[in-house]
Amino acid sequence: MKDMSYQAVMGRKNEIMKASLGMDYDDFIQTPIAFDYEGMMAETGYSHEEVARIQRETKVGSTPLFELHNLTQAVRRISPPGKGARILLKDEAANASGSFKARRASISAYEAAKKGYEGLIAATSGNYGAAVASQAAQRGLKAIIIQEVFDSRGVGQPEIIEKGRKCEAYGAEVLKLSVGPELFYLLLRTLEETGFFNASLYTPFGIRGVESLGLEIAHQVRADYGRDPDAVVITHAGGGNLSGTARGLLAAGCDRTRIVACSVDLSGLHMASDRDFNRKSFTTGHTGFGIPFATWPDRVDVPRNAARALRYMDEYQLVTQGEVFYVTELLTKIEGLERGPAGNTSLTAAITLAKEMDQDQVVVVQETEYTGAGKHHNAQLSFARENGIEVRRGHPAESVPGESIVIPERLEQVRGRVQDLDRLRTSYLKNAAKIYHPDQWRDVDFRFLAEDLKVDEQWIIDHLADMSLVEN
Repeated sequence: MKDMSYQAVMGRKNEIMKASLGMDYDDFIQTPIAFDYEGMMAETGYSHEEVARIQRETKVGSTPLFELHNLTQAVRRISPPGKGARILLKDEAANASGSFKARRASISAYEAAKKGYEGLIAATSGNYGAAVASQAAQRGLKAIIIQEVFDSRGVGQPEIIEKGRKCEAYGAEVLKLSVGPELFYLLLRTLEETGFFNASLYTPFGIRGVESLGLEIAHQVRADYGRDPDAVVITHAGGGNLSGTARGLLAAGCDRTRIVACSVDLSGLHMASDRDFNRKSFTTGHTGFGIPFATWPDRVDVPRNAARALRYMDEYQLVTQGEVFYVTELLTKIEGLERGPAGNTSLTAAITLAKEMDQDQVVVVQETEYTGAGKHHNAQLSFARENGIEVRRGHPAESVPGESIVIPERLEQVRGRVQDLDRLRTSYLKNAAKIYHPDQWRDVDFRFLAEDLKVDEQWIIDHLADMSLVEN
């Protein structure tokens, strides 16, 4: 009998990960912070053509790209003369399971079946669980989804409950937890006990699956508009959506396309707090994931994260919950598309971008998600009121995360707030220095960090000196 205590299981995490992925991360790790990122991505062994073929087998990919004519005209009416870019929407709700996460799960499910695993396991409270369950069902595999659902009162968010229902509808077993630190422990223990494949959000297989999204956007915009997209806006949480889409765009040659991340501003709310757990109306796409994962990607359930947001990000905007709910309703009323709020986070930032861009330019919102039941914005707003959150109309700048949701009265009030990327990069450096002191960094570390932060090596040297982490 193995020791299944918390300390013992956590001590075996590398061994468990190796067995559950069929990939040895030690082949790529160079120092405590640096690793061969492109080598790790190439280890999947799948070309873009093979990924597209695999995804076609399980109803994934080739989703439509719509021009939002009515929304574009509405934005032009409040923009300076000559401004108001075309707003396009990649409708990822058309994928099996209803979100872009089907792309992410598709390659993991294929890999698991090819290597002879009996099932897949994922720890997630989001759409990814449904995607894993859907892909597993189509490949004849079992699926276990480990989900944080409840606070200590036993109260679950309607959005998370709906996602769990969808996982079960596809035949998955769902292990439902209260918020807390035991999620990773239970994941490791379940992987070891079952011998299933680790369909983590953060493996190279998952990110490779999302690359097809960027490739499709590039090809569709060129075919319909004769140009590359000028900007692509991506809802940012753990970084996989952004990393995969950006890599696909770059593979298609869109090296001048601006990659814009967007998260819902939930400043002041701690994601692991029992009190704060139900005081937010977004379970993903918010700063509780977006900031920590940008400033230290390797806080995940695999030895190295394949999702590296700052490596690809050109701009990062924050929006309020009220703005996203307003835009979600607007999309329904003037474009006839009812989609979930999480995907509409990036649509909110796209409105801000379009107001500042020329009319002949193109801004793409790269995903939508299905909605209904607990995922609907009305259900989320009702739950917010039940938890003492004030919901009212007004100026969204007046909202306070965890206390109030202020829904705009006019489209002019929708405006994303650009974040200081150098501040995020500096936080990343500080986190890296805690793992491995800069006095010990070698050339390989400086090269890796420069690539991971999208800066040159001199920037790294200068900022280390500014932070007094090394001597001038």
